[in-house]
Amino acid sequence: MILAVLFANSEGNILVERFNGVPAEERLHWRSFLVKLGADNLKGVKNEELLVASHKSVYIVYTVLGDVSVYVVGKDEYDELALAEVIFVITSAVKDVCGKLPTERLFLDKYGRICLTLDAIIWKGYLENTDKDRIRRLVRLKSPTEF
Repeated sequence: MILAVLFANSEGNILVERFNGVPAEERLHWRSFLVKLGADNLKGVKNEELLVASHKSVYIVYTVLGDVSVYVVGKDEYDELALAEVIFVITSAVKDVCGKLPTERLFLDKYGRICLTLDAIIWKGYLENTDKDRIRRLVRLKSPTEF
């Protein structure tokens, strides 16, 4: 199960967050944990270089994409290898929406389309009910508004 997808800027401010099955009282803990994890480890990391962490029975894969950090949290069948595939699809979609690696300004300018694309990939079931090769083709062939 994918528990969360978060995007943050270089100062650690959350730009987009989506939680699934995480109680409201635990969300603040996850936000601060992920931002601290990124602040400690993402300095000097190349674009799209994946970093992996685990916390209890939960896996976290995160990376830098332009001026934003991307975090994907999962458990059960979404171990670090599955999350690496998920984050690849998400980063590819964001690059397609932005037309290049996003600056914070460009990310915020495209905020609506990024949210629609993220929701279509993760929460509308495209990722859960479709094999990963089909998702890669969808991301490359369709614009985000066609999902």
